[in-house]
Amino acid sequence: MPINLNLPAHPGLFITGTDTGVGKTVVAGAIAKILTDAGTKVGVFRPIATGCYRSWDGLISQDTQYLANCANSDLPLSTITPVGYFTDAVPVISAAREKRPVDFQTIAAAYKQICQQCQVIIVEGIGGVRVPLTLEFDLLDLAVEFNLPVVIVARSVRGTLNHTLMTLDCIRATPLEIAGVVINGYDGTKSTPDEDIAAQLVAQFGQINILSEVPFDDSVSFEQFNPGQMVVRSMAHCDWKKLAQVP
Repeated sequence: MPINLNLPAHPGLFITGTDTGVGKTVVAGAIAKILTDAGTKVGVFRPIATGCYRSWDGLISQDTQYLANCANSDLPLSTITPVGYFTDAVPVISAAREKRPVDFQTIAAAYKQICQQCQVIIVEGIGGVRVPLTLEFDLLDLAVEFNLPVVIVARSVRGTLNHTLMTLDCIRATPLEIAGVVINGYDGTKSTPDEDIAAQLVAQFGQINILSEVPFDDSVSFEQFNPGQMVVRSMAHCDWKKLAQVP
């Protein structure tokens, strides 16, 4: 059963991952910065965040602050992330503990507002595509509502082939288009033989384009809103406007 948010068609990308902590926010921020630096008006959107901290302005997600900075956004953080929870857990658990169900209509209203003010929107999911948001819907159900080309962020470490292939299978069971895969955090000084060819294996067995192989970059800092020079440089060759279907 669809969520039925009646969202507008808009150029953009949906960034998801094979797991939590794979670097979705780093990749989403780098894409936003590359497009922004090229003169494109970028909107960023992280519809749901958990593990937020409390401030005078309400619940704030550090990831949201990072994305907003990468896109030079002047929108309120509560618009960029309209649903936030203090509890650091999957949304269905956070919502139950805080007795605040995920408000999809608030998500829809914020998304429409951002779309009206940008040329392209970069939407970052939470966790992997099967993360439950409610008892009825998971992240993939929400991604279908946005109907944006999907960028999958995967680790380069052992196990990524299995996780990435399963993620591809899940998304291919929907009408969504897959833009490609970004392999994140490759460190050749600590890798194993299968990690050295992770991108090649994913491309071959997943029959998918590898958009970028992003190196490990210890200069990445959420506190200083730094996406990392090596990260940005490794992703700058991609035609993100074309992938996002910007006219």
